[in-house]
Order: sequence, then C-alpha cells, then structure tokens
Amino acid sequence: MTRNPVSARHLGEECGVFGIYAPKPFELAPLVYFGLHALQHRGQEGAGIALNCDGVFSAHRDIGLVSEVFSPERIRAFGEGNIAVGHVRYATTGADNVRNVQPLVINHHKGSMALAHNGNLTNSFELRSKLEQQGCIFHTTTDSEVIAYVIVGERLRCGSIEAAVLAAMDSLQGAYSLVISSPTKLIAARDPYGFRPLCLGRRPDGSLVFASESCALDAVGAELLRDVEPGEVITVDAGGMHSDRSHCGTKGRRMCVFEYIYFARPDSLLDGSSVCLARQQAGAFLAQEHPVEADVVIGVPDSGLDAAVGYAKESGIPYAIGLTKNKYVGRTFIAPTQAEREMGVSLKLNPIKSVINGKRIVLIDDSIVRGTTCRRTIEMLRRAGAKEIHMRISAPPFVAPCYYGTDIDNADALIANHHTVPEIARIIGVDSLGYLSLEHVRLLTGGDEGFCTACFGGGYPTEVPKNTSKSRFEKKIHKSENP
Repeated sequence: MTRNPVSARHLGEECGVFGIYAPKPFELAPLVYFGLHALQHRGQEGAGIALNCDGVFSAHRDIGLVSEVFSPERIRAFGEGNIAVGHVRYATTGADNVRNVQPLVINHHKGSMALAHNGNLTNSFELRSKLEQQGCIFHTTTDSEVIAYVIVGERLRCGSIEAAVLAAMDSLQGAYSLVISSPTKLIAARDPYGFRPLCLGRRPDGSLVFASESCALDAVGAELLRDVEPGEVITVDAGGMHSDRSHCGTKGRRMCVFEYIYFARPDSLLDGSSVCLARQQAGAFLAQEHPVEADVVIGVPDSGLDAAVGYAKESGIPYAIGLTKNKYVGRTFIAPTQAEREMGVSLKLNPIKSVINGKRIVLIDDSIVRGTTCRRTIEMLRRAGAKEIHMRISAPPFVAPCYYGTDIDNADALIANHHTVPEIARIIGVDSLGYLSLEHVRLLTGGDEGFCTACFGGGYPTEVPKNTSKSRFEKKIHKSENP
C-alpha cells in the first residue's frame, strides 16, 4: 500500500543508516540491531542488515519494525563479520514493499557492494532514464538503487571504491547520507549541502561506527567523535580511517531544520548541537512571539514536549503533562477507513483530565499539515474540560513541497496554502494560534547555521526536480508494461 504522503498529523520520518567496521571479525549483527532500534523513529516501514565476512555478503531485509524483521535466531544466523551496514526505512521515493527495503546488495564486475541511503535525489528520474538507456536493469523503484548504479559505473573506471564514490558525487544532486560496504572497506559519505545528518563514533574495542544520529552510537557503546562534514567521504579499512574533503565547502551548509524540530530524537546531537535544547529554544521563541495569559503549558507527545518546556520557562506559565501517549498503537493514518483513523487517534493520545479541566491551556506541537488530526486532538481537550486552548507551533507554516527526503510532495494538500492563520485557528477549533517565525527558526541552535527552510518558504538551495511524485518510478514501470 502506498500511503497519502500528507494524511498524517506529522510528516513522515526520515530513513536511518548505520555502519560498523571492526578490527577483528565478531558477531556484528546484534550491534547493528541495537543501533537500528535507536533509529527506529526515523523509519518504521522496513529494516535490513547486510554483513560482510571476508568479502562474502549475507543480508536480510523485510517490511516491518526492527523487532519484527529480526528474530534472535535470524540475528544469530548472520555469524561473524568485520563490516556491517543497516537501514530503517520510511519511503519518500518508491512504494513500501520488500523489494525497496535496504541495504541494497549489488554484485558487479569488481566485487560486491552493500549500500544504505538516507535522503532524496532531485535528479533521480533523469539519472535513472540515462542508466536504463545504457542497459541497466532496475529491481527496485527507489532512488537509492540509482545511487548504487552510478557508484558501480564509476567503480568500473576508478581504482578504488572511495574514488568511485567521489566521482559519483559529481552526478548526484540533492540529499544523501550514505554508508557503503565494499569487500574490504566501509565508506561514509554526506552530500555537500549536508541536508541529512551523519556522525562518526568509536567503540572501546576500536570499532568505528557511522550512524544517522548520535543516539545510535550511545546504543552500541560508541563515543561520538564528530559529524561527517557536508561533502566529506570517509573510508575505513585495515589501514585505518581516511578522509577526503574535496567536495567540502563547494555548497553552503543546508541541514534540514526540521531534523531539530521533529525528526531526530531529543537525546541526539546533530552537527554539534543538542536537539533537545533546540526544541526548548523554539518554545522560548514562541513565548516571545506569541504570549498569552494561561494556566498551564502542555505539549503534544513526543516532539512537542521539549518545546512546551521552553515555552513554560520563558513565559513563567507552569508546565504539565496533559496528554498521555500509548506507544503501542501504530500510526493512525494507515488505517483503511476514516472512522478507524479517528478511533486510532483516541487510542494513541488521551488527555489527563485533572490537568485540563477548567484550565486555560497553551498547547505546543511541532507542525500542522492538513489540520484534521489536530482538530480531533483539540476536540478531546475540549471534552476533557479545557476552558481555553491557545495553540503554538514550533515551526513556521508548511507552504512548499520538500524534495530532500521529507514526504511532502503536494503543496495543494497543505492547509497553510489555503487559509490564513485566523482561519486555521477556526478550522481546528482553538482560541488562538501562533507559528514560529522563519527568522527565529533559523536561530534554533544559537546562530544562523544555514539551515534548509524551503518547506517554510525559505527558498530551495538546489534546482527543483521536474518529476516530483513519490511513486514516479512505479508509474514508469506501469507505463512500460502497457506499451
């Protein structure tokens, strides 16, 4: 099933990548499993691990959560190895079926390669068309396979896998954080804009670890060394770690600011900045921009909680937990009927009436996409006895599609493109509504860090792709099957 990309209250999470190189072979799969568990928030559609033992690759991938895809028996079956790559997936290009789950394992003339990708290419359609004309046969409908083929094509001309990755970066446009295993090396690469995070750590046994977020390093006992720089390619092999920065500084830094607002875990550090503190700063800015007289500040779990703390500290209004979240309920927007989706919202969130009843409430959330699920949350608070509800959003209004890995590819479905802020307030049923300004969202980590704010109307740092549909490759396959 391919889901409506804007049918949820929140945006779709990003993918998560994980890679490890061990000085001596041992059972790496359990470590990758724990690392992927820590990154589960970035993708719940599928998970996979590829293990490299002396150049022989074994892999398992499937649809589902990490714990559903990998049983203890499956993890033990991997055995020993010295390089492993893992991935959790949320589909921003390609349908959510098993053929699109990563890591991708490619066998080519000069060996094998396992690749995991977080991000979204803006020129994937053009690259794929060119590759198909050269005789390449695609088995998935993802842009990650396009990246793999481009790298393999360069590998046939280059003397090493790292040289091939560097050469491929001249062709790849858009967002990509990659971990790649060759028969003898582990490669990590980040696009020159640094749209998506990628960090490096070291375990006490000397193993080097790459992960989308530092929380995954913590999960496997690795110390955070630093972030992979935008444009940097790091190679780890028997000779140690080597860095190539020839692509660094060729573009302006453009980390997706929504990584700090919603995507990343609050205990992670991204490019040296605390996600938790950035969200608290967003709340403080909201209190400055949109003050209101109220009795209590509450946040919508989970990403609204830290911003609510920041709003409370700045405003002096007490903070309380007013909504409890059932973490064992799946995402409500994949239910087949509207009635089931609405029931799912009630199962997932429930108000704490003793905190809500008779109170003037400041409700903090990270975003409003369509407004439908948000309206149902407001209705729950009203039934719980809320006297007034003043909603504050720790991001500016969504007004433009994202082409760098967030699954908003249709601006028409965004409520902020059709209604003013007072109109949205009336639609969702709140007494007042305030969004964080574009100026303040750029300052969440203490200074203007050159964030990408395109989805908030801040302008695109790259050329806008011609074909933007999430299912563009499915459509291409269907067309070829019916000449």
